[in-house]
Amino acid sequence: MKKEGRYHSILKAVNHYIVIFLLVAFVITCCTMLFVSVLSDSLGFEFTEQNINRAAKLTLINVVGLSLIFTLLDLLRRRFTVARPIKKITDAADKIMQGDFSVRIEPMKGRMGDDSFNPIIDCFNKMAEELSGTETLRTDFIANVSHELKTPLAVMQNYATMLQNPHITDEQREEYAKSISAASRRLADLISNILKLNKLENQQIAPQKQLFDLGEQLCECFLAFEEIWDRKNISIETDIAENIVVASDRDMLSLVWNNLFSNAFKFTPEGGQVTLQLEAEGDHAIVRVIDSGCGISRDVGARIFDKFYQGDTSHATQGNGLGLALVKRVVDLTECDISVESQVGKGSTFTVKMRRETVGEAEKTPE
Repeated sequence: MKKEGRYHSILKAVNHYIVIFLLVAFVITCCTMLFVSVLSDSLGFEFTEQNINRAAKLTLINVVGLSLIFTLLDLLRRRFTVARPIKKITDAADKIMQGDFSVRIEPMKGRMGDDSFNPIIDCFNKMAEELSGTETLRTDFIANVSHELKTPLAVMQNYATMLQNPHITDEQREEYAKSISAASRRLADLISNILKLNKLENQQIAPQKQLFDLGEQLCECFLAFEEIWDRKNISIETDIAENIVVASDRDMLSLVWNNLFSNAFKFTPEGGQVTLQLEAEGDHAIVRVIDSGCGISRDVGARIFDKFYQGDTSHATQGNGLGLALVKRVVDLTECDISVESQVGKGSTFTVKMRRETVGEAEKTPE
């Protein structure tokens, strides 16, 4: 392999020399012929065959020597200005192929450096940084999935083992069965959310736009949590403007509302309050989901849309940290905006902003 590479380098250098030789020979021959012709006409010199042969031999020697010098100088120039940065890039690419995503290339500087490679180097460094982040997310994702799968499976295994005890009471048997059922539901929700998030991130689900009344959809999704707010004695306040129509994917947006409402009721303590607002601001519809829960610190708020991130670990058994990641992905796909304002101990406000349509009732898509 090394011999083939060396032979290829020698052959390349010879070809390079031949090209420069022909170029120098052509230039010198043209210049010499022009000089001799002008000199002969101006001074009336007559050149003998012997003089011409001698001059031709000296010219050939000069051409060969100059070509060799130019070739060596060009090889040295290419070695420092072309071969060196290319070797740096290929070496870094080899390290990335081996799984080392921390590699970065220093931009070319100095007199001997060719800064024309710097745009390529910048793109390479950005690519390496993105790959590093993707690898970190993949590793974290696998670790988090493994942990989230292990917890409900361990619960199911433990309670299933206790159910095999013939001496337990009927009340204990019912309690253990409910625990297994709750753990299985949590496991099913986790797998369902992972599949949904995977489809959304790989764009296997394309938004299907249709016109519909946003207020009606919000009410439908909100009423689905009636059992929860009754059980926790949560005070409900709604301020939903009428006739606000949007053109978006109805099913995708239902994922957004269900997850936001679920979080609001999950983090609101008994006797607290949850508020749902819908209003029009210019060409946009604004949805606000307000709770009086534990609130979110600034550090937690910066990561709440990350997969598997749960800022309040006291409620970890009620979710798997994928809800808001789903919300963020749907919001991006449907060209909406989402923001959160929160104070620790005072609650949170999630605001979703989307473009609304000014159409009449007759133009709406039938429910």
